[in-house]
Amino acid sequence: MVRYLKALGHDERGATAVEYGLILALIFFALVGALETFGKTTINMWNHVSSTVAEAREK
Repeated sequence: MVRYLKALGHDERGATAVEYGLILALIFFALVGALETFGKTTINMWNHVSSTVAEAREK
């Protein structure tokens, strides 16, 4: 049993999968942040367009 645990501690086969998973998670969170910023900017732009059109219609 002790030999098995030592061998398990030296086994690096799953390390690459974990590294790829961490890279993928980092990319995912970067995309979510970028999309959130883009979404807020787009919403503000359309709100400005809407209020400008509404003001133009009132005149």
